[in-house]
Amino acid sequence: MHFSIHYVTEYHYAAPVSDNLNALRVRPATTAHQRCDEFHVRIDPETRLGRHSDYFGTEVIEFGISRPHNELTIDVRARVVTSEPPQAPDPDWTALSSPAYLEAAGEYLLPSIPAPPADALAEFDEVAQAGSPLHSALALCELIPTRFAYRRGITYVGSTVADLLDIGAGVCQDFVHLGLILLRRNGIAARYVSGYLFASPSDGRDDSVEVDTHAWLEILLPGGGGRGEPTWIGLDPTNRTPAGEQYVKIGHGRHYGDVPPIKGVYRGGPSRLSVRVLMTRLDPATTARA
Repeated sequence: MHFSIHYVTEYHYAAPVSDNLNALRVRPATTAHQRCDEFHVRIDPETRLGRHSDYFGTEVIEFGISRPHNELTIDVRARVVTSEPPQAPDPDWTALSSPAYLEAAGEYLLPSIPAPPADALAEFDEVAQAGSPLHSALALCELIPTRFAYRRGITYVGSTVADLLDIGAGVCQDFVHLGLILLRRNGIAARYVSGYLFASPSDGRDDSVEVDTHAWLEILLPGGGGRGEPTWIGLDPTNRTPAGEQYVKIGHGRHYGDVPPIKGVYRGGPSRLSVRVLMTRLDPATTARA
């Protein structure tokens, strides 16, 4: 699938601010199933941009504005081509103890998210120990949205999995954090993914849709028959589905805090924030390259 993405973040400050320092993680990743053909960032007020890749391989764009200003606009445009991932391997549980798997898993097996007491998660234990690691992950992606309602505005970026259990509802970030805790507890390496999901218009036409930043997870599975290179497979516990070609990945990490779209500080008073992301599905001919 071919997409254009237009991401705009605007800050309006109650009074002039200064020393505004920010780090953006907004460039679509290049992976085996995704290619970013075009990418542009415009900052108003204009300023110099610095770029580097973080520890997890996500491109970080940094900038600072020292002079006083009342507004800040971050305008990002990208063109991306995605393809459907291959079928996931389905090795048995014993393959998770192989040296090749443990080396590839690294920190994605470690508990990096505050977890509630073990007895609070007992209802998930049976599903999290299904016939194979893949079936366990798929079962969790069915159970989590069945057990919890998707409801905006009742959790925030600092909410914990204990909050999700207490409230009984949350958003994609909460669902992914719960899934990561359960998968890692059972020896399945898993990581948090940030990006966009194109939801087709109800009439089925090629069209533009406004979307939010979306979160899903990736699990690491040993190669077929437990042999070969381990493979990362995307799963979306919010929508009960594998992550296919309609998903555009920006980056991954241990949890949300490793891949926030924007993070920064400034000197001054309160601000008002607005964010808009427009995804457009394109005719492949419009992005063809010689």
